[in-house]
Amino acid sequence: MLKAGIVGLPNVGKSTLFNALVANAQATAANFPFCTIEPNAGIVAVPDDRLQQLASVSGSREIIPTRVEFVDIAGLVKGASQGEGLGNKFLANIREVDAIVHVVRCFEDDDVIHVSGSVDPRRDAEIINLELGLADLSQLQKRRERLKKQLRTSKEAQLEDGALERIEAVLEQGGAARSVPLGEEEAVLLKPLGLLTAKPVIYATNVSEDDLAGGNSHTAVIEALAAEEGAATVRISAQVEAELIELPEEERAEFLAGLGVSEGGLRSLIRATYDLLGLRTYFTTGEKETRAWTIRAGMSAPQAAGVIHSDFERGFIRAQTIGWQQLLAAGSLAEARNRGWLRSEGKDYEVAEGDVMEFLFNV
Repeated sequence: MLKAGIVGLPNVGKSTLFNALVANAQATAANFPFCTIEPNAGIVAVPDDRLQQLASVSGSREIIPTRVEFVDIAGLVKGASQGEGLGNKFLANIREVDAIVHVVRCFEDDDVIHVSGSVDPRRDAEIINLELGLADLSQLQKRRERLKKQLRTSKEAQLEDGALERIEAVLEQGGAARSVPLGEEEAVLLKPLGLLTAKPVIYATNVSEDDLAGGNSHTAVIEALAAEEGAATVRISAQVEAELIELPEEERAEFLAGLGVSEGGLRSLIRATYDLLGLRTYFTTGEKETRAWTIRAGMSAPQAAGVIHSDFERGFIRAQTIGWQQLLAAGSLAEARNRGWLRSEGKDYEVAEGDVMEFLFNV
């Protein structure tokens, strides 16, 4: 399951966003620093209109979306890497996630205290990035110290230490580990460290509802920063998300349209996360269920089958495949088969976004 950690300074709207994303009140959204004392985790279904359409074609009794886990990490402050605020405890929680959602305050509101006294999104973002980098530097240096005894006799240790040395030089200049090219073997060796600055980042610019459609001068600053770093951005309004969950489903689209946007923050954030991580969705469908599966771009048919069960990958023979839109046009799998639209794909087939698949395999 995809796991994303939500980070940011105190009072930037993290917990309000988290509550809205998981549509519950597990995190306490209060107007003071460190109200989130433990990391809160919430699993949300990935919205995908294709599921219902495919289920209607197949007469499925159940619809099973793919899911994303969001982890709300307590607000970090300057000095967190040295234990300031609630410190290293929360930085450790981020090491387990696939991507970091960095919420940056891009709204003015005198009633919501800013931990630094003013709204300055670039400064705020750089505070968090610096703390993540310092935490990585500390961990990396400890690891290099432990490797010293193995350097004379272990080529693996030498390879790891060489990669860490290159990353250390970048971190000391205020850069991020993800900017350092790594060989395949080096990446495997470094993965257990869970370096924070190696993780892909999405900047979520939190704006007022008036700025959701067009942004403002603050969001422009973060968009420029993201471009410099090769990071992604998504514009959200935590307050709008909180209002959305109070509305009946049928009224939400109209509410969003009134704000000049076509989708809520959850869809925007998940779409940005999928794009950033290079993820795709394929489907299985039948009378029992229609289900979405998440894979990485470039996966072969056997690898995609292995996401369902490892036996499917080991015993893979072939996959009956059709694009979701073509299946809808046919009206049923039987009719798609009659029209010759179902393709038989082998082991080398690269699964495409939106493929509907049925796997044949040996037990």
